Amino acid sequence: MVAERAELDKAHAWQALHMAAAAACRGGTDRGGYGPWGNAVIAKENSRSCAAICAETAFNNCDADVSISGYRGQAKSYSQRLGHYYNYGCGTAGNTNVKFDEVKADGSDVLTGSSDTGNWYYRFCCCRKS
Repeated sequence: MVAERAELDKAHAWQALHMAAAAACRGGTDRGGYGPWGNAVIAKENSRSCAAICAETAFNNCDADVSISGYRGQAKSYSQRLGHYYNYGCGTAGNTNVKFDEVKADGSDVLTGSSDTGNWYYRFCCCRKS
């Protein structure tokens, strides 16, 4: 039961991160993404550009390369920093730190995180169909 709960907690943490990535993509693109189809958030491989990653999918246009992180816990003030973000643009690999690559991360990294700021960034490609 405890192991099942731990797996569920990890799954929910990854899902929350993916929803945050979708929101970052929506807010970080001109016109919020557009077209007759839903847009896609794809995990960003640390050594490749999002332009190349998107081009290999049905969502072949890159709108953004977002890097997001957030702190644990509830906000206690209106001036408290809750997270961080970057948009590296579609054309370069950007920050190639392997720890920012969700696919290469340990499954529990989303819960434990550790860096100078106490959390890891994860990177995502914001992709759109032509």
